[in-house]
Amino acid sequence: MVESIRQFGIGMKAPRFHEVRVPLLNEEVAEVKDSLKSYEEEWAKYGCSIMVDGWTDKKQMTLINFLVNSPKETIFLESIDASEYSKTGDKMYELLNRFVERVGEANMVQVVTDNASNCVLTGKLLETKRSHFYWTPCTAHCIDLMLEDIGKIPNIHNTIKRAVTLNRYIYIRPSVVNMLQRFTGERELIRPAVTRFATAFLTLQRIHKHKANLRKMFTSKEWTNRKWAKELSGKKACSIVMMPTFWTKIIYFLKIFGPLVRVLKLVDGEKMPAMGYIYEAMDKAKEAITKSFGDNEEKYRTIFEIINK
Repeated sequence: MVESIRQFGIGMKAPRFHEVRVPLLNEEVAEVKDSLKSYEEEWAKYGCSIMVDGWTDKKQMTLINFLVNSPKETIFLESIDASEYSKTGDKMYELLNRFVERVGEANMVQVVTDNASNCVLTGKLLETKRSHFYWTPCTAHCIDLMLEDIGKIPNIHNTIKRAVTLNRYIYIRPSVVNMLQRFTGERELIRPAVTRFATAFLTLQRIHKHKANLRKMFTSKEWTNRKWAKELSGKKACSIVMMPTFWTKIIYFLKIFGPLVRVLKLVDGEKMPAMGYIYEAMDKAKEAITKSFGDNEEKYRTIFEIINK
């Protein structure tokens, strides 16, 4: 915008509020709709997929983004308030069916949604009533649910809980954060990622990387001479860092989550379609887990039961 104004030169008058709000906006909307015609031609020629992405905003309003994917590109169709639709499969079917008709049933190959129970029912209804195309659950959501179920295993759950306790203790105290950064060389322990459990993996990976630095900090005079070392919460954080089983369980956690998070990154990325790689990627992830435990099936049997489910 600024570059366009500069090219116009001296003497340009800014549009009035009404012009921006009505005629210029209408022109822009018409231009966008006109640009979609080439995509619609592509849909008719090669087929397309409707992708449904539900989320909740800060006001706890359920919103759903509808997108259409084709070999040409993915485009955004519409975002709607789906609070009245998202609770039951029948209502979701009505909503999704409306978008199928809008895109054109003859152009459709599949509908992609997450794995929520209402979406599963919607997908089955679509496959029953429109037999020539498919409902496909979102791969990234499937893997995230897989990680969530694995995260409920007691040993893993307790390890994540201790890591959260340690992180929370450090990061709500600016003085402790400053001390941590002096021991870690300005490195953080928290690394945000695409999902909550991918974040847990990257955070535990970072904690394990700084095991020696964390132990040095919690045994240093700088720590022991401060009031934090005498507080109950400080003693608890220190005990976690000094607990040998905490570190062995982190290694167990990383051996399982590492290969699965790599698959999650593959399917959640936008560089290339992942459908042609997902089955091989999951096989390689299982092979990596098997190898990391020295083919000792007892150590990963429960994990594979969750993955295979």
